[in-house]
Amino acid sequence: MKKALKVIAIIAAIAGAAFGIYVLVKKYVDSKRVVIGNDAENYVSCSCCDDTFVTESTVA
Repeated sequence: MKKALKVIAIIAAIAGAAFGIYVLVKKYVDSKRVVIGNDAENYVSCSCCDDTFVTESTVA
């Protein structure tokens, strides 16, 4: 009986250590996640939506 409890305790300790490492890695990765660029900085207007847009096609 004592041997079974020791095995269970070892498995629980390994699982706890693995979970702790998982939490630390997740926090580290989340803190390093950076939003790439700024939406306003990367904005490109569509000239087809402009009032002064002139199309090159001709209507016959």
